[in-house]
This record gives sequence, C-alpha cells and structure tokens, in this order.
Amino acid sequence: MTNPFVTNGYVGPEYFCDREQETKDIEAWLRNGNNIALISPRRYGKTDLIRHCFAQEAIKKEYYTFIIDIYSTKSLSEMVNKMGRSILEVLKPKGKRHWEQFLNIVHSFKTGITYDAMGQPSWNVSVGDIVNPNNTLDEIFHYLQNADKPCLVAIDEFQQILKYDDVDVEASLRTYVQYCSNANFVFMGSQRHLMGAMFVSPNRPFYQSVTVMNLRQITVEKYWDFCKKHFEDAGKTIDKALVEQLYERFDGVTFYLQKVMNVLFMRTLSGERCGVDELQPAIDYIIDFTSPTYEDLMYQLPEKQSLVLMAMAREGKTRQITSGSFAKRYGLISPSAVKSAVKALLDKDLVTQEKDVYQIYDKFFELWLRQRC
Repeated sequence: MTNPFVTNGYVGPEYFCDREQETKDIEAWLRNGNNIALISPRRYGKTDLIRHCFAQEAIKKEYYTFIIDIYSTKSLSEMVNKMGRSILEVLKPKGKRHWEQFLNIVHSFKTGITYDAMGQPSWNVSVGDIVNPNNTLDEIFHYLQNADKPCLVAIDEFQQILKYDDVDVEASLRTYVQYCSNANFVFMGSQRHLMGAMFVSPNRPFYQSVTVMNLRQITVEKYWDFCKKHFEDAGKTIDKALVEQLYERFDGVTFYLQKVMNVLFMRTLSGERCGVDELQPAIDYIIDFTSPTYEDLMYQLPEKQSLVLMAMAREGKTRQITSGSFAKRYGLISPSAVKSAVKALLDKDLVTQEKDVYQIYDKFFELWLRQRC
C-alpha cells in the first residue's frame, strides 16, 4: 500500500479510521440475533464500515457474509439477480461443496450458470432469465435458511425498493426476513426520510423489526490522529490546522477527507512537512481533474436545472428553496419552476434532501460551480 488514504473501498483495518464503537455495536447486535437499519448520507462510509465488521475474526469464522448493492436496480428482478450474483461470488472461493448447495436450491437461475474447464461456475444470468422474481426470491431465502452456517446479509441503498413498480415488495421482504432464522440483515440507506419512514412508521411492514443506527461523522480528533500516524509512518509530517480546516470545509464527510488527504500525501515527499497552504491547491487539483466531466454534465442539463444548481452552489446548504425570496435572490423564474427543477435534480441524485435542507450531492461539483458563478 503506497498511499494509506484509501478512496476506493475497504482494504483492511490498518487503513480504516476509527469506528471502533460502531464496529463493536454492530457486531454485538448481529451476533445476538438482531437486524439493523444503518442510515447516513452517502459517502459517510457505511459500506466500508460493514465490510470492516464482516472482516472481524469472529464474524469470518462463524458466518457467511454477503453485501448486496441494489442502488442501480429498478425492479425486483434486478434485485434478485444482484442477490444471486453476490452470494455465488462469495461462495465460489470456499469450494464446490459451498456453492453447489446454493446452485442446487436456486433452480430458476440454472439456465444462466455456465462452468469453465475446471468446473467453476460463472454468473451469466440476465434479468430476462428471471421469469418469476417472487419465486426466485423464495429460492434465495430458502438457501439462506438452510445454509450450513448462519448468514449475515447487508443490502446497500435499501430504500431503492420503494422505486420498484413491483407490487408489495416491502411487505414480501419483511415476511421473508421475519421467518429466516438462519440469517440476520443490515439494511443500509442514504435517504434518511425514506429509510426513517420504512422502519419507524407504525403502518409500514418493517416497523419495529430492526435496531436503527444513524451513522455520524468521524470526529476531527480521531481523523487528526489517523492522518498524523500515517504521515509519520512514511517519514512525513502534517499540520493539525490543515486537517481541521479540511474537516470543516467538507463537514467531516469521509469520502472528501480521504480524497483530499490522498492528494496531500502523494504530493508530500519523505522528510517534508505538509502545511495549511497546501490544502487549496490539492482541492483545486481534484476539481480541475474532473472539470471536463462537470462541463459535460452541465451541458446535458435543461437550463432551469442548471440555473438552480448554480444558485444552490452559491447558497450552500439551502432552506426554503421553493420560496419567492430564493427565486428572487438568484434571478430564477418562479418558485414553481424551482420546485420542478429541484424534483428533477433529486431524481438524478445531483441534489440531496435532509429534512428541509437541500444541497448539491457532490461537494467537488459544488465548488466547481461556485468558481463559475
């Protein structure tokens, strides 16, 4: 590992910052038969936290662990296809006995499974191969219930099921989870209002079926300790004020901290000190590198949406976004035009909403827009 500030996934405990208490809590809840809803804005590190929890020795030894990302799925068929692929990929390295048990149960996938010269299975199932997704879901849960070890299943961006056109997906999944005694589940989600409604509203199927955990930012003190250690291990030093300014600039969101610190570490040679004056050039470097992508994105957006994005970039965290004062302040046509534009931007995941606060999802994109306003 040449750069300890990892920006793409989980690579091991040495490069994982803090979350000690959260790791203990999640492991304890799961090992004692509880299901969890893990909620936070995107890029806080939910998925890496679960990978870290699943990498704990006791978990690895006693459980099969599966992480299924359904963010890109648009139907139950796509979801069960993702589930089947993810389960097989975990079981393959464990040997024929393990993956054969799974494939013997999921009959509806058989036509999409091919084998190489060594007899190893490959997943070539298309959504079109899944004629009846409810039957396929039943088979997957039948496997989980009858696996030779207890299972831990994490489903990432779980609120995505609310966008499916399929009937009663939420209620159906709740029933399967309720009666699957050989597995426990972590439902991860980034849209707090949707996840909260699913698990806290008395009229919803998953009501009181999970322990709800809201993941907060890593503290600035913990992140400073993490940065200081890795710089010193490489024979470098870094100013605490830089780390504090970086943390404040990006509200402690893990992804942005790591991305900028990755560049700072890369630019600091052994024996050198990384000072506050290096922060802005590192941020500018990242933004300039991505600028062509942002330009293409803005070119593709309708004018009303691009104007609202630029207004939000100037505003920062935006409240009362559909008010007359907001439209007037930034020369927008009308509150109703802003409302329709914001809805479209939310659907495209360019904007996020937490209660009454709206903001641009990609903070580097926000800074790029601000430079051009």
